[in-house]
Amino acid sequence: MTWSAKQYTTFEQERTRPVRDLVAAIPDLPGHAVRLAVDLGCGPGNSTEVLAQRFPGATVTGLDNSEDMLDAARKRLPGTAFCLADIATWQPDQPQDVILANASLQWLPDHQQLYPRLVSHLAPGGSLAVQTPDNLEEPAHRLAREVAASGPWAATIGDVRHPARHSADFYYALLRPHCSNVDVWRTTYFHPLAGGHAAVVEWFKGSALRPFVAPLDEEQKAGFYAAYLQAISQAYPALDDGTVLLPFPRLFIVASR
Repeated sequence: MTWSAKQYTTFEQERTRPVRDLVAAIPDLPGHAVRLAVDLGCGPGNSTEVLAQRFPGATVTGLDNSEDMLDAARKRLPGTAFCLADIATWQPDQPQDVILANASLQWLPDHQQLYPRLVSHLAPGGSLAVQTPDNLEEPAHRLAREVAASGPWAATIGDVRHPARHSADFYYALLRPHCSNVDVWRTTYFHPLAGGHAAVVEWFKGSALRPFVAPLDEEQKAGFYAAYLQAISQAYPALDDGTVLLPFPRLFIVASR
């Protein structure tokens, strides 16, 4: 399963707005400026750029497991270090003042172990800032599962599922014993997609649909996308000008050590 920076950045403005809201909520360190900050799952560098703008005096590093994403990030921010790494096994050389994970941790399992481990890599007073899509029960996801289970590809992808996600109270209860403060909130963004229902499909081609289409050949992919488009067209009404307003709920966490 590979990532495409070009596909992902088709809706860069919409995808970057949540990380701007998240980074704006990271508190200043008591007593000194942020010196070390890392962006876990940096993608094409749009989130890293927001992080660097928020803490201009910090040494900021971006990590991702996709070379295509890292190539795009290095072109965007040539003065920033970007490294190929797996969040699941990442171990920093020294404690971090800020650990940012924007729309990345939802791809990993075992959050009960993962989140406290990330907090343990913080310097005193440092913050873990996380944003994850909270949309597995939204029509876009439900329909992806239904199309996968009902088409001629069902034997191959009918049981594909994204890793489990949890509620706000789960994360609060998990992190509170390890942190001095935990701030959790949920926001639903409504993204106007001028390309209509086809734009909704293009949006999710860059993220949620990847595990479904990864095992398919080109002909099967085309059939899957066509069936998904038909289902999406029924689930999301278009406005009079053809625009589709895509609701997208996201969960935010800022946990300070």
